[in-house]
Amino acid sequence: MTDSLELEYGALLQLIDERSAAFGSAVAAAPGLDAPVPSCPGWTVSDLVQHLGTGQRWWAEIVTAGPAEAAPAKEAAQVPRELGALLAWYAESNELLLRALREAGPGRACWAWWGAGLSPANSWGVARRRVHEVLVHTYDAQLAAGAVQPMPVEVALDGVAEFLDTCSSTPAPWPHEPATIHYHATEGRSWLLALDNTGAWPTPLRDDAAPPSASATGTAEQLLLFVWGRITPSDLKIGGDQQVFERLIAWEPEE
Repeated sequence: MTDSLELEYGALLQLIDERSAAFGSAVAAAPGLDAPVPSCPGWTVSDLVQHLGTGQRWWAEIVTAGPAEAAPAKEAAQVPRELGALLAWYAESNELLLRALREAGPGRACWAWWGAGLSPANSWGVARRRVHEVLVHTYDAQLAAGAVQPMPVEVALDGVAEFLDTCSSTPAPWPHEPATIHYHATEGRSWLLALDNTGAWPTPLRDDAAPPSASATGTAEQLLLFVWGRITPSDLKIGGDQQVFERLIAWEPEE
């Protein structure tokens, strides 16, 4: 693992529940289910709820199934078109996931699309991933409602580390010259991503390390929104070669 907060399993489950409640409140405050979601071009609020709820149900199946070579098919959800019923459907989706995670405990192995990365392919890894999925989609819903609330700082800090562990780590060779990226949160935490012919890997920060090829500095929330593609480099303090970020954003590794 990288420099993460190593959240306890029970805390992760509580965060899924708390962030889902915030998500529901944001959806209820939006102008309507057909309102656009600015951070997800082409999506409406209804689309956002369907996406997140379907994901909760799918991961509940995955965790319940345990070790598997492939994921179950993701069923096309028939979701209600009225606000109250849609929120009830999402609450049920969330509870299905939480029930599966509670019954599994933190160590149950399961299929995960990030199996070749640093995050563990088990129920703890799933719980951590779903915390940040709900966290960012709550931001999306709040943006649609016109009332974005600050993210909990400690959760956003773990979100940056989790994204690097799960989404940025890969054994697929980096197709450009080797590079390093330093992410620095103004709250006092930092992470380093190394890119070379062995892949992309979060690595420990060392005092004697060479200067990074590129760096991004901002609040934990800003860094989290940046790695999730919600804001651009222009919203952060960028150092070094900005082309490294452009290449990373455009990279679609084949494993």
